[in-house]
Amino acid sequence: MTEIAPTPALQPPRRAALIFILVTVVLDVLALGVIIPVLPRLVLDFEGGDMVRATVVAGYIGTVFAVMQFVFQPILGALSDRFGRRPVLLFSMAGLGLDYVLMALAPSLWWLVVGRVVSGIAAATFSTANAYVSDVTAPDKRGQAYGMMGAAFGLGFVIGPFLGGWLGSYDPRLPFWVAAALCLVNAAYGYFVLPESLPPERRSARWPSLNPFGSLSYFYNHASLALFGLAYFLYSLAHNVFPAVWVLNTAHRFGWDEFLTGASLAVTGVCGIIVQGGLVGPLVKWLGEQRAMLTGLTFGMAGFAMYGLAPTGFWMFAAMPIFAFWGLFGPSAQTFVTQRVPANEQGALQGAFAGLMGLASIFSPTLYNGIFAYFIGPSRPAELPGAPFLVAGLFLVVVFAVIMAAVRRGGPPVPQAR
Repeated sequence: MTEIAPTPALQPPRRAALIFILVTVVLDVLALGVIIPVLPRLVLDFEGGDMVRATVVAGYIGTVFAVMQFVFQPILGALSDRFGRRPVLLFSMAGLGLDYVLMALAPSLWWLVVGRVVSGIAAATFSTANAYVSDVTAPDKRGQAYGMMGAAFGLGFVIGPFLGGWLGSYDPRLPFWVAAALCLVNAAYGYFVLPESLPPERRSARWPSLNPFGSLSYFYNHASLALFGLAYFLYSLAHNVFPAVWVLNTAHRFGWDEFLTGASLAVTGVCGIIVQGGLVGPLVKWLGEQRAMLTGLTFGMAGFAMYGLAPTGFWMFAAMPIFAFWGLFGPSAQTFVTQRVPANEQGALQGAFAGLMGLASIFSPTLYNGIFAYFIGPSRPAELPGAPFLVAGLFLVVVFAVIMAAVRRGGPPVPQAR
């Protein structure tokens, strides 16, 4: 097969392109992280300080956001295969920036709901960014590249929540203005600097995946990967316990304010950077993708148990470095699966994963917030506010069993365009 020579406009040096997308992800996650410590507390304020009611309402708002993501993320993932990654990324960045302006001005709870609707539509950056990384990295280097993506997420979640908690201690609206500025700067950066990663000759559209449920049929059409789809759904379901209940849960259990909440998320991010930025590559190479996935899940189960049973805030911090090794799972699973999908389907694959993540996110807020509200409410059988984390740990037990079966059906890697 004749190799197509890269053109400077469409295929820049792979290392430079990867650096560009990592900067983009850092800025985007930074904007998301800034509002984490204050958004649930705004809901609590709108509900007059009623923790049980605020928890339930926050769950509904999270579900609205998730429904929008479920509908639009797979669509944008498929469109990125057809029109390129760059325009989709720019749309997401600009849309989120305008959305944060809307939420900064919100005079009532309903304005926050509208803002989350807009966020759900625009926040498709991550699935497209994963496809971008697949475009510009060789198959045998994707584990390290996805580990760097995880480190970029971690960096954003170190600075963002800490900054948001600090700003929120002065004015709960200020983090939204900062998030808006970050997203709009990110959009400008992408417009002038971010190159396209997918040249026209490699673009194709799986138009059935424009239907969010249609995108999930990707796993039906690739039966050898179906179990990975199930594992990714349960993995996402477990992970979503953090955005669902962390802020209100730690406020209720340990009396944490905005600043301490932001600091706790910053520590979590530091641990994630150390593991995913420095340890994932060597550990995946040493263990192999299969054992790395199972090792990561084991640490995840242990971490969730500690979060759920922690008697004081100290034990929440003690669990963070242990839980960080759950970060072995994501890059290893991404590497294993992307090596078994041809180059012109990587966007569709990421769109299908995004669809599963969105579907899990629909159920997560009402599930975890409902559990939390039940175990702190007047009809609770026992005081167990950490129950949401214990349930998340049980999901990882199931994921462990599914992965053990999935690796036997994954099939051999397929040739990848270089």
